[in-house]
Amino acid sequence: MEAYIAKRRKKSSKNKMLIVIIFIFIIASGIILYKFYEKIDINEANQPPEAVKTLRTMEEEKKENKEAVDVIEKATSNVVGISKVKNVGSSIFLKDSTSKLGLGTGVVVTDNGYILTNAHVSGEKYSTCYVTLESGETFTGNVVWSDVNIDLSILKISCKNMKYAVLGDSDNIRVGEKVYAIGNPIGFEFERTVTSGIISAVNRTIKIEEDEDVSYMSNLIQTDATIKIEENKNSSYMEGLIQTDASINQGNSGGPLINERGEVIGINSVKIETAEGIGFAVPINLIKTIIEKLPTQGKFEEASIGIFAYDKNVIPYIDKNLKFDTGIYVVQVSRGSSAYNAGLREKDI
Repeated sequence: MEAYIAKRRKKSSKNKMLIVIIFIFIIASGIILYKFYEKIDINEANQPPEAVKTLRTMEEEKKENKEAVDVIEKATSNVVGISKVKNVGSSIFLKDSTSKLGLGTGVVVTDNGYILTNAHVSGEKYSTCYVTLESGETFTGNVVWSDVNIDLSILKISCKNMKYAVLGDSDNIRVGEKVYAIGNPIGFEFERTVTSGIISAVNRTIKIEEDEDVSYMSNLIQTDATIKIEENKNSSYMEGLIQTDASINQGNSGGPLINERGEVIGINSVKIETAEGIGFAVPINLIKTIIEKLPTQGKFEEASIGIFAYDKNVIPYIDKNLKFDTGIYVVQVSRGSSAYNAGLREKDI
């Protein structure tokens, strides 16, 4: 009996010792694992591995892309189609459809139906055109203001509570900024097409000639001129333009050029078809005051001293021998105007 008890005690002692050894092994393993993962955490905090860096960069890019998509989606809801005929049909199958049907783009600038576009898209003041909204509804638009010298016009439709664009500041844009052009290239089949690019240059002056394939359509030549030069009846000039490499095609005329915040900084107007990636937009600041006054006053009275003139940037196109550093060159004076009565005449500086 005593031998049996001794044997049991010996076996119990061995079990206890085994338990202690296993317990010590578990603790030691836990400490080793803790130290190992602690080093990994410190390494990631101080100097993330390339895989961690890549993961974070991808997440940041994903967030930035989503923000850009949200901005563009909101901006496109303010863009409309403009046509001189009510039913445009399958315009893509018509040769030179943009000029024959007068297809173009516009952007809503107030909640009560004022729309900004190009003068060569809408037509002159008091004319009418047809406006197609994002919903597919079509309204008759009445041109309430138009200036062929800067190729901008404002038309009005009978519609309320509209989504409208936020206007930016075109005086503070910089070369290299990312921009997006929105419009209806070719026709309404590709309505609200978005293209991206950068601001390539600011304050550009371009010469437009009907014989050269420089502008969208022939009626742009007839209306866009700041003045018709007597020596060449088919030439005109546009000044102070924003140059961009965002793709602009026929039908984009009158559509907005927006910045990364979704603000309209220009209205797409002209592209040079003999070169890739050279398009031009009229700065939005030229029209802001008029947009603010028309909805409240119903009209905008323009002040005029009665002259057409160019600065030194345009003069080389007119007369290469004429040079001056300051002032403006008077090309035309309206008879009976304040300028004419004060003694100003053509060719004065």
